[in-house]
Parts: sequence; structure tokens; C-alpha cells
Amino acid sequence: MALKIAMIGAGSIGFTRTLMHDIVAVPELAGTTFAFTDISSRNLDMVTQLCQRDLEANKLPAKIVATEDRRKAIAESDYVISTIRQGGLEAFQTDIDIPLKYGVDQCVGDTICAGGIMYAQRTIPALLDFCKDIREVARPGALFLNYSNPMAMNTWACNKYGQVKTIGLCHGVQGAHWQITHCIEHWARGEGLIGPEEKLHRREVDVVAAGINHQTWFIKVQWRGMNMIPKMLELFESHPEYRQTEKVRIDVLRRFGYYSTESNGHLSEYLPWYRKRPDEIPQWIDLSRWINGETGGYLRVCTEGRNWFESDFPNWLKEEPPVIAPDKRSEEHGSYIIEALETGRVYRGHFNVINQNHITNLPNGCVVEIPGYVDKNGINMPVVGDLPLACAATCAASVRVQEMGMEAAVHGDVSLLKQAMLHDPLVGAVCNP
Repeated sequence: MALKIAMIGAGSIGFTRTLMHDIVAVPELAGTTFAFTDISSRNLDMVTQLCQRDLEANKLPAKIVATEDRRKAIAESDYVISTIRQGGLEAFQTDIDIPLKYGVDQCVGDTICAGGIMYAQRTIPALLDFCKDIREVARPGALFLNYSNPMAMNTWACNKYGQVKTIGLCHGVQGAHWQITHCIEHWARGEGLIGPEEKLHRREVDVVAAGINHQTWFIKVQWRGMNMIPKMLELFESHPEYRQTEKVRIDVLRRFGYYSTESNGHLSEYLPWYRKRPDEIPQWIDLSRWINGETGGYLRVCTEGRNWFESDFPNWLKEEPPVIAPDKRSEEHGSYIIEALETGRVYRGHFNVINQNHITNLPNGCVVEIPGYVDKNGINMPVVGDLPLACAATCAASVRVQEMGMEAAVHGDVSLLKQAMLHDPLVGAVCNP
């Protein structure tokens, strides 16, 4: 089938190459035309070279058209994918550094908190420009798949003000699903329920996660017919790695009864309790990896890797091109959604969508992350019902911050922007008005 997929921010080597491989690994999608676009001609050229080489080495008929003209890339597209980081690393640096001067210590700064709110002010206007192009020049009904953070605010703005059907995609649920699987595996091995060398795949553990992006909660976990929710605290406290690296998540699990999808570093900055006193932060984080909660950890990793085009790119060109095949696909949702819509093969994943009574104790109109099913009939999102009250309370506090931050970005409303900062859980815990 002859599809055209526009990829905005295609100079992002990780996402672009991975998603392209995932898509063309589907036999019916092997002839897709990709329109790569980016504001960096250098990055765009290098990513195009790598991806073109990968297609040729695998003898695939897909085509790549690279252009700095975004509107040209979007024209006649069936799908549009955004992976942009608006403002680049220079702006990201200010998102971390300025709040830190006032005691607001962030690990990631891309969702809410001071950094995420300011990130939205830059990103939402850009995404609304993308939506305008999609409405005007993409094929009718083109679907916008957004990977850009802050996920909830961006997806909310695109659906409400961009007038384009937008689905927000994140891999947090998949990552935490694997953690739960590893915990069950460790426990089951000790109980003699599996062999000493037996490995579990996450497909064997049935989960339902629901909430908002980066604050989604596993409200159902089943393995071999057993409800594992009552055992979750025991499983994580006894795991040799996670009991050290996931102290915030385990503490929240102890108090709420449900495990959060996001990393220790992420979750710690969405709550008012774990990063408000500098002398207490070290007791909650393990510095073996940035994602466990290192101050400015994600910025550091991104900055250290910013010169990939100088150091890594020449080596990548010398390497043997990777094999592109169905069994080599990543766990990113994008290719599976496109495959399901185009072929009818049913796909189940967790997606960010507008709440329409899906989670009944969160506001309608906000963006929720819940399970969904995709086939030729479209993307279908079942009703989850009420979240557990503690989980809902945490999400509801963030939703109002997201709403104020999103509306501030759309309307240029500085008063709303300040109010979003005041109501942010961590900013409010650290700062006086």
C-alpha cells in the first residue's frame, strides 16, 4: 500500500531510524514514502544517509524524501509524526538551571514542574503550526502521532485548538511493564513456580495502566490467573535492583497501593514530597543511572550525546547495516498503530487521548493515558472507570497545572502561566509566591 508518512524532527537519530525500521518491517508497509523534515540541515542529511543505506542494504522499496520545507513534507501525508524538542538543549538548560536557583530541583523537567511548564510554552505554538499544515495540505483524516513532550499539554492543545486528531505516544508503560515482569519472575523463581533459568516475557503478564502521561498507574496486574496487585510491594521490596533504584516509586506504592509507570527521577518531580529539601534528596535516589533521580540528569545525558554527528556518525556508516525484520521491531507504539489501521491486525497499547468519560473521576477534556485497541475501524478506547482515589488525586492536581500551562501557551496569558507555576506540586512545596 502506498502510504506517505511525514516525520517532523527527523534529525532526531534515535526516534527516526527506529520508527522507520519498525514501519518498513511490516510487509504491507515496506513501500512507504517517508518525508523527513528538520530545522537542522546537517542532522537531517546525516539521518537521511543512514536510513537510506539501511533501506538499500535490506532491499526494501521504501523511499525517503528529505526537505527543510515542513509544509512540503506534510503535503499529501497519511500520517504525521512529531519527535521535536523545541528550543533544543540551550532552552532545556534554562528549564533546569533557572528553577534550581530557587530550590526547585528537577531530574527531567519535561512534563510539569517549572521546566515542563516552560517547555510547553515553546512547544505548543510550534505544534499548532504543524496542525495548521496538516489541516490544509495533508490528506483528509491524516492522523497526528505526537512523541514530543510535555505529552499531555501538547496532545491537549493539538486536539482542542489544532483541530487535528492527535494521539500521544510514550513508552513509559512498556518499560514499567517489563519491571513488573522481572519482579514476578524473581519471585516465581524463589517460589518454585518457574524453573531456575526460565525467563518471563511481559506478554505473559496482563496489565491495565491508567492515569495521565508519566503518572499512569497499574490498576490491574495478572499472571497465570493470579491477581498480583496485593503482592506488588513485596515483589519490588525484594527485588535486588529495584529496591535500590526505585525508592520513590516503592514508597508511593507503599502508600497508594499501586505502582507508577514512570521512573524514579520522573515521579519524584511530580509530587511535593521527595525533592523539596536538598539534604533529603539523596536518600531517595540512586546515582548509578541518571533516570533514578540525578539533578538535571536527562539534560546531562542529552548534552553529552549532542555531538553524535561528529563522533558516532562516521562509525555508524562503517558498521554493518542492521537487519530490518518483523521480529526486530521496537516496542514503540507508532508502527503498530499504523499497521493496525492499514491492515486490520488488532493492536492493544496504552495511548494518550482526550478524556471522554474514560476515567470517570478525572475531568472530561483533559488528556488521559489508558489502554486502547486499534484496527481498520480506528482507535477505540474503552472505559476504565474510576481510578483509586489517591492516584486520582495526584493526577487531578497535575491536570489543572497542565490545563493552565496549555491555555497560557495557546493564548500568551502570562497570568495563567504564573498560576500554573503556583499550583505545581513541587514548585508550590519549595517556593513562596
